[in-house]
Amino acid sequence: MFLTNVLLKKAKSKNILVLMESAVSGHQFTQIRERLADKLELIRFDPYIQRFSLYRERRRVRSLN
Repeated sequence: MFLTNVLLKKAKSKNILVLMESAVSGHQFTQIRERLADKLELIRFDPYIQRFSLYRERRRVRSLN
């Protein structure tokens, strides 16, 4: 391996953008989390059913700087 290949490698980003989905209605939004953290689960207001519901991480959307 040449020295130039080592110098041109990009470092992995610390944060990623993930898609969160409501367990009740299917409402979705995006959230930022650290790459090495566990998958997110949180309780947030769901505008479709007008109540608080559980949101789970569905998939990774993209990497952030």
